[in-house]
Amino acid sequence: MGAMTTSDPASLIYSDKLSPAEAQALTTRLLSSCDDGELYLQFIASESFAFDDGRLKAADYARDSGFGLRGVSGEATGFAHANDISAAAIARAGETLQLLDPAKGAKAAPPARTNRHLYTDDSPLDLVPFAEKVALLEKIDAVARARDPRVAQVSASLTASWSVIEIVRPDGFTARDIRPLVRLNVSIVAEMNGRRETGSYGFGGRYLYDELFDEGRWMHAVDEAVRQALVNLDSVPAPAGTSTVLLGPGWPGVLLHEAVGHGLEGDFNRKGTSAFSGRIGERVAAPGVTVVDDGAIAQRRGSLTIDDEGTSTRETVLIEDGILKGYMQDRLNARLMGMEPTGNGRRESYEHAPMPRMTNTFMRAGTDDPAELLARVKDGIYATSFGGGQVDITSGKFVFSCTEAYKVENGKVIAPIKGATLIGDGPSVLTRVIGIGDDMQLDQGVGMCGKGGQGIPAGVGQPTLLIDGITVGGTG
Repeated sequence: MGAMTTSDPASLIYSDKLSPAEAQALTTRLLSSCDDGELYLQFIASESFAFDDGRLKAADYARDSGFGLRGVSGEATGFAHANDISAAAIARAGETLQLLDPAKGAKAAPPARTNRHLYTDDSPLDLVPFAEKVALLEKIDAVARARDPRVAQVSASLTASWSVIEIVRPDGFTARDIRPLVRLNVSIVAEMNGRRETGSYGFGGRYLYDELFDEGRWMHAVDEAVRQALVNLDSVPAPAGTSTVLLGPGWPGVLLHEAVGHGLEGDFNRKGTSAFSGRIGERVAAPGVTVVDDGAIAQRRGSLTIDDEGTSTRETVLIEDGILKGYMQDRLNARLMGMEPTGNGRRESYEHAPMPRMTNTFMRAGTDDPAELLARVKDGIYATSFGGGQVDITSGKFVFSCTEAYKVENGKVIAPIKGATLIGDGPSVLTRVIGIGDDMQLDQGVGMCGKGGQGIPAGVGQPTLLIDGITVGGTG
């Protein structure tokens, strides 16, 4: 494979089959009868390495490029895509849009331009040789196995992607973004007396491979994964019933993401299918609860310089001191609801039309001392890490499995527990927050969010949270 160069990212999108002038002329002609829309051009290189059982199990490298052409007329959307960036293919895709009724209203205004750059433009894939990536995974494997004799199995993986996107609008607006994304994951299986338990840790973000190769960073990942596996070896069955729950800072914000985040996306609220529909200005959470979505935090996994419609990302306050303030919007839903786009129009790739999605969604810090919050738990659980979860957008009902959690009695951690699941609904859980720590953290950069068949990277975060009364499904 040839080395990728980023001296001219445009050359990865444009060629003798399509020039920038042709792209603009085609877009203007094909979307002339639409309210809104764009030509979305993308080049993406991605790679992944999986190391398991002491050897490299998989090494994948892929390159892809293509376009998505979208026209919007009223509430209707026409969308076509192909993996051939050529004037001929785009013209063929434009035939799909003939099915749309011509727009009757004024054309949507283009997004405001930005000169901001939230991440580097260099390619993270070719700057580190293949052998060095494999050597890092070998070191992680060796270090993890040396940590404790109970470590029975080690899995480590590196994944990275580097993408150039260009947005061309019929009104002459164009915008380009170059997006890196890297991630390192370590998973451990520990074994003792025939019992096997797991632990895992990962980190990443929109930066180059350098941070993944920082010895302090990857050693911390190994230590955390081993620690969690060993903690779980000592776990006892989780009690079932309604319980006071203390959630740790950082990654447990994934519960917030699922339980309330999706319900605050514009499309569900425009259609009236969210538990938060039509409730702006109402109290939806306990005093002190402030939830924001911010896609403009440098190098974070969920961050973007511009969203996939060209709108600059920003901080959007969703809930302030318990009062619902707004929703996350793409251009289509914002226009139909008479609101401003918030930079939340996102898509998995050129094969998908954008929709309102979260970026980095988190609860702001409060003023409580986390140690004092723990001391207030007379009989409950302390959950510090979660695995998978599910949510029903309409009701806000969720189910989450804990991957690291503890039984708490009289303000003291008694024992790790296994098999705990948290069951509830997002809107009512927010009203039962009775303590908000001063220790807000964002997650380490591993989140993926699914919606409508599209998966995108997202960030979560929260301070230590004390919640009075969540149903805990247990094994004991």
